[in-house]
Amino acid sequence: MAEKQKRARLSGVKPVYRRVLLKLSGEMLGGGSGKGLDTSRLTDFCKETIEVTQLGVEVAVVIGGGNIIRGDVAVQESGLLRRASADYMGMLATVINALALQDALESMGAATRVLSAIEARAVCEPYIRRRAIRHLEKKRIVILAGGTGHPYFSTDTTAALRAMEIHANILLKATKVDGVYSDDPVKNPKAVRYKHLSYMRVLREQLHVMDTTAITLCMDNRLPILVFSVQKPGNIRRAVLGEGAQIGTLVDGNEG
Repeated sequence: MAEKQKRARLSGVKPVYRRVLLKLSGEMLGGGSGKGLDTSRLTDFCKETIEVTQLGVEVAVVIGGGNIIRGDVAVQESGLLRRASADYMGMLATVINALALQDALESMGAATRVLSAIEARAVCEPYIRRRAIRHLEKKRIVILAGGTGHPYFSTDTTAALRAMEIHANILLKATKVDGVYSDDPVKNPKAVRYKHLSYMRVLREQLHVMDTTAITLCMDNRLPILVFSVQKPGNIRRAVLGEGAQIGTLVDGNEG
């Protein structure tokens, strides 16, 4: 009965976006410490993602590996690793997170596929653009791991690239902060949250949205970005319903 009531409630809701790419950092799966896997955080994220698919939205997820290892940080801290090797280690960490996310989603009844730019055929499919699109058309949640398959590229850049390859309508960057601020809101209580920004302003003022390569890719291909907090329940759903200005910061080609 509860499931029927939920479907009835969702049936009258019309999402703004047909297909979205959700960028989730590895640290978000690590809970408060940002390390390892936090079961409650993983469960909450999966529930919200499934609810979005029940609205008819096709969802792809690019997941980071920072809860296990960050390539640039590992190089600085170890003094032994070369950047390329550390980055490959980080890409493998995203495969670990992707498998954890897949199992959690499927335990809740969702159909999923993990596609990785670094081949690991024993546990997931290789990333092929047309295959990813086909899985989305079949209403499977597609989890994209392995970064771009090349060192020196962040998962932000991966998210921008994959979003354009699969023809996503928007890139949703899920963070622990509810948008982009004029200053660090933790250190400066007077910092102002921007509701809307242009790509050029983000680049010009070097605002902390995504790395420069990712922003430029989105700008060149007119792909909007929504930065919002995934820690507040219901925000992923609100994002696909077009409530970006209420829950975060929308970045596109218009001056805000």
